[in-house]
Amino acid sequence: MNFHEAANFCLELRRFPPRRGIDATRALLSELDDPHADLSAVQIAGSNGKGSTARMLESTLREAGLSVGLYTSPHLDDVRERVRVDGRKIPKADLVEFVEAVRPSVTDRAADGDAPTFFETLTVLALWHFAREDVDVAILEVGIGGKFDATSVVDPVASAVTSVTLEHTDILGDTIEEIATDKAHVAPADAPLVTGATGGAREAIRDVAGDVLTVDESDADVEFAYDGIVETGGRVELTGADFAVETRLPLPGSHQARNAGVAAALARQVADVDESTLARGLRNAHWPGRFEVMNREPLTVLDGAHNPGGCEQVAETLGEFDYDHLHLVVGAMVDKDHHGIAAALPDPDHVVACQADVDRAEDESVVATAFEGEYPDATVETRSDVAGALEIALDAAESGDAVLVSGSLYTVREARTRWTRNMIPKRITDLEDSRDVISGAHVTDAGVWRMRGKGVHRVVKTRVQPRQAQYLKEELLSLGGECAVSALNNQDEEPLDVVMMGTLAQFKRLADKLDGQPYGLSPLADELREHLGIQVEPTSRDYPWEDGTAIMGILNVTPDSFHDGGEYDATEAAVARAEELVEHGADILDVGGESTRPGADPVPVEAEIDRVVPVIERLADLDITISIDTRKAAVAEAALQAGADVLNDVSGLEDPEMRHLAVEYDAPVVVMHSIDTPVDPDHEIDYDDVVEDVLDQLTERVLLAEKAGLDRSQILVDPGLGFGKSPAEDFEMLGRIEEFQALGCPVLVGHSHKSLFGHVGLDADERTEATVAGTALAAERGADVVRVHDVKANVAARDVVAAADDPDAFDGA
Repeated sequence: MNFHEAANFCLELRRFPPRRGIDATRALLSELDDPHADLSAVQIAGSNGKGSTARMLESTLREAGLSVGLYTSPHLDDVRERVRVDGRKIPKADLVEFVEAVRPSVTDRAADGDAPTFFETLTVLALWHFAREDVDVAILEVGIGGKFDATSVVDPVASAVTSVTLEHTDILGDTIEEIATDKAHVAPADAPLVTGATGGAREAIRDVAGDVLTVDESDADVEFAYDGIVETGGRVELTGADFAVETRLPLPGSHQARNAGVAAALARQVADVDESTLARGLRNAHWPGRFEVMNREPLTVLDGAHNPGGCEQVAETLGEFDYDHLHLVVGAMVDKDHHGIAAALPDPDHVVACQADVDRAEDESVVATAFEGEYPDATVETRSDVAGALEIALDAAESGDAVLVSGSLYTVREARTRWTRNMIPKRITDLEDSRDVISGAHVTDAGVWRMRGKGVHRVVKTRVQPRQAQYLKEELLSLGGECAVSALNNQDEEPLDVVMMGTLAQFKRLADKLDGQPYGLSPLADELREHLGIQVEPTSRDYPWEDGTAIMGILNVTPDSFHDGGEYDATEAAVARAEELVEHGADILDVGGESTRPGADPVPVEAEIDRVVPVIERLADLDITISIDTRKAAVAEAALQAGADVLNDVSGLEDPEMRHLAVEYDAPVVVMHSIDTPVDPDHEIDYDDVVEDVLDQLTERVLLAEKAGLDRSQILVDPGLGFGKSPAEDFEMLGRIEEFQALGCPVLVGHSHKSLFGHVGLDADERTEATVAGTALAAERGADVVRVHDVKANVAARDVVAAADDPDAFDGA
C-alpha cells in the first residue's frame, strides 16, 4: 500500500458524521490489542484554548526530559500533524502500517453501516502510535464535549476543561451549564480536574468532577496575572500553592495567560516540574495559526478563531498593539455564526471577504454581507481565494497598519503558505531519479510511468491548493512542460504535492501567465521567480557567503571536542590557531566552548563564557567574521559584546531568547536541525525521506527567526549531519544539499571528520581526505558555508569547484 492510498482511506471516512459514544473507538482499539491500556494520558477539553493548552503542556513536559505524544485537531497542512511524538509528525510508513492493520475491520463495519468516523480512526491511530513509541505521556485534545468523545476511551492521569462557551448545541446541550457538564466527564479518577472555566460553568463542572483545581486571576488554586505585550508575545505571572513563575509566552493575550495556568497545573500533576523548567517550557510553546504574528510592518496576524468567543479574544489581544488602520481578511465555514464573528472581531477599516478552498467554506459574498451589516463605514470587498485576498490587504496596508486573517483555521492555513511553502529543487540525471522524485509526491504508479521521462530540465516540488494544482497542470501542459499531481483525495483538508517540470523559459512564461490570476496564483508566480532566479534582483548585506561558498574554520576552545578536543583550550593556543586558520584562507572563524559529541557533559554558562570571551576579544581585531558556537543565549550575548558577528546554534533555537538576541544585535544566526544536543547515539529516528522531513522541521524553526525580525538572508540553515541521523541518511542529505535552498536561506554544511565517513570504511584518524571530498561535493551542489577543521585543504577543494564554474574568475596567482 502506498502512502496516498493509506491517507485517502482515512480521509474518506470524513463522510461519516460525528456521533456520541465511544463504542466504535473501543472496538477498533480491541482489534489492535488495546494499545492504549498502559498509556499515561492527559485529556484536555474546552470550547476555546484546548489546543494552545495542549501545546504548552507538551513543551513543558519535553523540557522536563519526558517523551511526549501530542494528538490535536484540526491540522493546517498535513493530516499527520495531528499525531506527533516529541514534535515529529507520525511517519508516512507508520500510517501505512496502521491502515493495513485496521482496513479489514473498518471495511467490515462499513458494510454493516457502522464504520468508525474519521476522528475516531485518527484517535486510534494516535494511541497506537504513542504506545509503539513508548511515550512517557500522551496528551489528547478532546474533539467535541467530553463524555462521549473518542478520546474518552482512556483513563486519564490528569485532565482539564479550559473554557466553556455555547458550541455544538445540537450535540452537547442548549446552555453553558449543560455543555460544561458534558465536558466535565473527562475528570480523572485520582486527581483534581483542572479548569479555567468561571461562573455557572465552573459550578456545573464541580458538580460532576467533585475535586476541581481552578485557574483564574484571583481567588483560585492557580492565579495568573497578564502584564501585556512584550515584543510579539505576552508576559505572565503564575502563582500556585507551591510554585511561582514569571515568564514570557509566544502566544499573546490574557486568555493565553489563563491557558498557561491550566498547562502549569497539569504539568505539575503529571511530572516533577520545577519553576525554571516550567518557565522555559511555556516560553517555547509555539502554536501556528493562533495569534501568530508573521510581520511587523505592517503588523500581520493569523488567528484561526471561528466562533464569537474566540474572535472576542482576538479583538482583545489585537487591541494591545499600536496600529493605524485595520485590514481584515476573513473567511468562514457555512455552519458558523457569521454575524456573531463579525460583531466580535475588532472594528475594521477595510475588509476582504474570501472563501477557503474547502467544501464547507461559505461563499465570500455571504461573509461580506455580514460585515457590511456590522460595519457600514468600512470598505468591504470580496475575493474568491484566500491568498489573493491577503495580497489585496497587504498591498492596501501602510507600514503602520495591521492586517488580520481570521474566521477559520482553513482560511489561516491557506494564508500561512505565503510564509511556509517551499520550492524544492530536484537533481534529475536519469529516469531513476525522475521516477523517485515523482513517486515521492504520491503520484499514482501509472502517472509515474507516464511522466518520468519528462523530468529532465528544471524540476520543482511544492504544495498548493487543489484548484491551484489543476491550473498549474493545465498551464504547464499548454507551455510544453509537465506537472505531476498527488493522488490524495483531500480537497476538503490539505494542500497537494505537485512536481513541476520544464525549462527555465517555460517556467518564466508560466510565472507571467500566473500574474493577475485568482486563487492565490499571482503570489505563487513571485515565489517561482524568486526560487528559480527569474527576473529577480539580488540583494547584498556583505556577508562572506554571498560570493560563493565560504569556509568556516572550527576553533574549539574545549577539552573534549570529538576531533581536536584539548588542543586549543588555552587562550594563547586558541589565538595562534585562529591566526593560522585565517592565513590558510578561512572566511569565518567559529569559536565554541562546549562539545556536542555523544556523551558530552553540559558546560555551565559562566564556564563557557570564561572559555570563549577572552579568545573572541583577542580575535576581534582580525579582518574576519567571527561566529560563536553555542546553544545558550547568555553565552551568545557575552560573545556578541566581545566582538562576535554570527550566532551558530546547534539546538535550532531551543533557547527562546536566542532569536530575539540575534534581532537586537542584527546578527545572522545558524539554525541547525538536531534531535538531541549533545548527540544521543542510541536515539534512532524513523524518517520517510530524511531530506524532506528535515526540511519540514526546519521550516518552522526558520519561521520563528523570521517572525522575530530577521531576514532570511540572515538565517543560515544547517541540516545537522551526524545529529539524529544514520550515516546513510547523512550521505543522503549531503548528496541532496541543494534541496535545502528551498527555505530561501543560506545553507551551511558541517561534515568535518564526522562519523558518517565510517559508512565508507574510514576510521576517525582517516577522515581528512574524505572531508575535503565532502567539501567539494557540498560546494558543487550549492552550499553557502562549509564548516571544517582543516581550512587549507578545504579552501583548495572549494576553489577547484569555483574555477570549474567560472575559470576566468581565477588568474592563477
